[in-house]
Amino acid sequence: MVVKEDAVARQVNANGGFLKMSVYPELGSRVTLTNFLSAQAAEARVIAAPHAREGVANGIIVELIVPSESFWGVDLQVKKTIVELQSLEKALQCEDMDLRLVKEYRDAVEYIRAAAVTLEQLRECQFRGMDDSELLSDLATERIRRTIKLCLGVVADIEAGRTRAGSEDINELYRTLEFAEAHLRQHGDVNVTGRDARKHKATATIPISRTFDKRNPTN
Repeated sequence: MVVKEDAVARQVNANGGFLKMSVYPELGSRVTLTNFLSAQAAEARVIAAPHAREGVANGIIVELIVPSESFWGVDLQVKKTIVELQSLEKALQCEDMDLRLVKEYRDAVEYIRAAAVTLEQLRECQFRGMDDSELLSDLATERIRRTIKLCLGVVADIEAGRTRAGSEDINELYRTLEFAEAHLRQHGDVNVTGRDARKHKATATIPISRTFDKRNPTN
């Protein structure tokens, strides 16, 4: 008798992993795993279950008959990449690199880690047919926070004179910020007045290239 059961892979590696599921196969039994996204199949052996090993709950631990890094798909690859990036960060710190560069690198690694977690959650929602609107909303909120942080960093660069005067990138940034401001006021329920308006007023001088008509000095 063939029994099929949905499972979500957690803490995987090339040799196997922990599968979160509600119905557990017998300890020592051989099972066939199928990756929902790639349709790739692999044979595995159940080496731990909640009723047979202390500390194992809500799932089973399986060992692949033939070790494979590709079977688990992007999850394992992303986790390996994050570990490698964290190792590189430690190497940069040991070499007395500029702390600003190390911080920017750390922020990038943290962004990749958070994005990987969100991707895994979105895939689980898709797999189970669940509503993903809340996850997408959280993703948008995190993007806003990251944008604020980046904008403050750009302001610091401008004030420190680290940008090139008359750069087309600065002009494009200015136009993008104007575009974003218009949409925020139209769709974002933004109401910055009085003290808050003075607080958010830009203090940095940004060189902007503009065309004008010499015959009209008011432009």
